[in-house]
Amino acid sequence: MLKKVGIYAKKNHPDVEQIATDICRRFAPEKIEVLLEDSLAEQIGQVNGYAGDEIPALVDLIIVLGGDGTLISVARLIGEYDVPIVGVNLGQLGFLTEITSDELPAMLDRILTGDYQVNERMMIDASIHRNGKEIGKFTVLNDVVINKGALARIIDMETYVDGRYLTSYKADGLIVSTPTGSTGYNLAAGGPIIYPDINSLLISPICPHMLTNRPIMVWSRSVIEIDVKFENDVVFFTADGQVGRKLLPGDRVKVQRSESRTKLVASPSKDYFEILRTKLSWGER
Repeated sequence: MLKKVGIYAKKNHPDVEQIATDICRRFAPEKIEVLLEDSLAEQIGQVNGYAGDEIPALVDLIIVLGGDGTLISVARLIGEYDVPIVGVNLGQLGFLTEITSDELPAMLDRILTGDYQVNERMMIDASIHRNGKEIGKFTVLNDVVINKGALARIIDMETYVDGRYLTSYKADGLIVSTPTGSTGYNLAAGGPIIYPDINSLLISPICPHMLTNRPIMVWSRSVIEIDVKFENDVVFFTADGQVGRKLLPGDRVKVQRSESRTKLVASPSKDYFEILRTKLSWGER
């Protein structure tokens, strides 16, 4: 039974105040408590906001108002909590935020009656190791990227899958993505689109020195380890394009499937292929 709902929103979006207020009004007669993330509470003039990382442990459902980037940032906060997300897109249709603001009232009615479907998306755990010690760990929905700074030279990335040597990529960088992330940076780097339900990880080099270095898909339970080798250059690790840190020569990046999963409430009026056609303008001339 739905008792508490959390709401996150893209900061300073002009439509957020009215939509969040409407959601609160819709849930009030049902005695459902609405918990607003701090910045959203401030934006609509409420004083009882919550820190973003506190909400997932307290609610039965999360509503995200914004775009795919906002949803991805919230997905990283959920972690071990088995909380479904309703992604409401406030701009153009997103790959993840399938529901438009116009569709939201009908979607809320479905949620109140339990008439909705949840799709699960795989996440990955990525860790950075330096001198044999773990110095950072990230759980992400889309991808992790190793890439060079603007003036850096090609990076040498010695890559292993389940302890077996794959190759040493000499490239501007390397992307390890989930099927969800295959439509992100991976796609721009020439990698394939992977259907979200396929349990796999995708390794894609960025502008490889060898044209024969192509993206490769491996089993989702594989453990990918990348030894980063460079001299006197600037190289970064980023998670979902939103958080990360600077790497040092000799660092090892380890990527594997996470036990956490992102649960997305599906739009009743769109399927994955329709979203692909719309976002990528397939069939248009």
